Amino acid sequence: MTQLVIRHYARPTARRHLWIGLAMALIGLAFGLEQAGHWFAAHPMAAAGLQASFLAGLATGLGAIPVLFMRRPQADWMAPMLGLAGGMMLAASLFSLLVPAVGHVAESVTPLALGLATAAALMGGAWAMHTMDRRMPHAHVENIDQASVAPRLGLVVTAIALHNVPEGLAVGVAAAAGVDHGMSLGIALQNIPEGWIVASALLAIGTAPWRAALFALGTGLVEPVGGLFGVLASSIAGDALPLALAAAAGAMLWVVSHELIPASHRPGKEAAGTAGLVTGFAAMALIAGLA
Repeated sequence: MTQLVIRHYARPTARRHLWIGLAMALIGLAFGLEQAGHWFAAHPMAAAGLQASFLAGLATGLGAIPVLFMRRPQADWMAPMLGLAGGMMLAASLFSLLVPAVGHVAESVTPLALGLATAAALMGGAWAMHTMDRRMPHAHVENIDQASVAPRLGLVVTAIALHNVPEGLAVGVAAAAGVDHGMSLGIALQNIPEGWIVASALLAIGTAPWRAALFALGTGLVEPVGGLFGVLASSIAGDALPLALAAAAGAMLWVVSHELIPASHRPGKEAAGTAGLVTGFAAMALIAGLA
């Protein structure tokens, strides 16, 4: 390493090229941000979708604050809290994604073809999440207490990020398409108990409380990344908007079925998990009705 530094400073030309490259990168970044600002100004619904996913992600950090004072939630709370999140996600995928998608299909001039494509998009969204889950090493937070060896921090953070991507995608698609129906508020509300669960799982593997809260906030801010893809998909979809809505719904349904329902229905906790799920679904139905 010392020899590399010596050679670098012995070559002024190389240093000039480095500074020129950095300057060009900064200019390119500034130009990209300017163009993005113009595009969002011309597409206010897209800007609303990105903002909604960002605020929903921030709610995860808000939910992580209790670990600074109360530490881990009681074990009896975990099942209903996970069930509540699952119920709200399930209702959001129905009211804000699938129902508008079916409505667009019914109003189209080729309902059969568009309907088949929409069903395929739904399955495609679930398949994409399944593929990501298989190919990215991660450790589920609900299994930490049962594991004989604590997983690495990076594996836990990856699992949380995978969970948050479809939420951001769904919020971005629905808000940009003008069919939010309370989804962004509902996802933000269910992210609050999720943030506590996530931060407490990080505590269980030895993370300091303040770092656990910051990591939970950071994983929540993955949602605007998914929201950006959702905004772009919704903005360019045009007549194919039902496909974007259905794909986001498929991703959400996969998370609910593969992660939240099994985690909330541990042996002996089935009734509490089901009560949480039904409560979450009812709360989301109320939010959608009032929105």
